[in-house]
Amino acid sequence: MSTAFFAGSFNPFTRGHASIVERALPLFDNIIIGIGVNAEKPGAAGRADAACRRIAALYAANPRVRVEVYSGLTVDAAKAFGANVLLRGVRSVADYEYERSLADLNRRLSGIETLLLFSLPELEYISSSAVRELASYGRDVSDMLP
Repeated sequence: MSTAFFAGSFNPFTRGHASIVERALPLFDNIIIGIGVNAEKPGAAGRADAACRRIAALYAANPRVRVEVYSGLTVDAAKAFGANVLLRGVRSVADYEYERSLADLNRRLSGIETLLLFSLPELEYISSSAVRELASYGRDVSDMLP
């Protein structure tokens, strides 16, 4: 059985993230969306738990998608949850270079391969940090969220 681990802070979970999950579903038996917690950031655990509830509600009707909160190395969490592939999204050349290096490191650490899916062109401008910034200025970001 193939299980992908799609990890991130998902602060917030955007339409771009949702697109990666939807496009990966035909490729895997199961997808685990892993919300990473940086224990050194105040309030991170509470934000992760809230994100977990929101994302789980999006996929409540799909038993092949589950959402988990984790801390520590992503490859360790992926193995602990039974995943055999890391799933990552790529929006740009800069993202690609970063993700390629990370994939090489993760493979060396754990033997787990990484599958990169490129963003759909109409969604590549969406990033969690842009959504947070726009929202902080009172802008409507609802079209960037699932």
